[in-house]
Amino acid sequence: MKSTYNICLPLLLAHEGGYSNHPSDPGGPTNFGITIFDYRKYAKPGATAADVRAMTVEVAKRIYRARYWDAQRCDELPAGLDYAVFDYGVNSGIGRSAKALRRLLGLPDRSVTISDDVIAATHAVDPTTLVTKICDERLRFLRSLRTWPIFGAGWGRRVAEVKVAALAMAAKEHHDM
Repeated sequence: MKSTYNICLPLLLAHEGGYSNHPSDPGGPTNFGITIFDYRKYAKPGATAADVRAMTVEVAKRIYRARYWDAQRCDELPAGLDYAVFDYGVNSGIGRSAKALRRLLGLPDRSVTISDDVIAATHAVDPTTLVTKICDERLRFLRSLRTWPIFGAGWGRRVAEVKVAALAMAAKEHHDM
């Protein structure tokens, strides 16, 4: 499988933006989409809001590669689906994205990881159908959140843009085969 990480990361970073600390965002201080919780967990234990603000994009890229892309085995997923799963995991947690993917593939919901059975199943179905289903499922989940009235317009736009880009990647991969 050809990795699309270097294509997907700039798309993700465009949605994540820079530093924010919105009072309605349960993630708290966030920079490049990395919350203070994840920054403390993966880069700097005991980090403060000022540390998050000072985080470099290079640190964020390393966290995204190891803790989101690699953790979700995106290099093993079909092109397009890798981006949809990556962005979903960043925005809503890798456990949620894995469970949603398992459910959409009709696999038992016994794990919060993307395991060998998930990888195999993704290659047995049309990736464009799966991209559409996972983006639709993601939007349903986001609409159920109490913060939808505050962040919904941006989240809805993000999911729509991810869906368009992921479908284009899947179609290109299928065409190039």
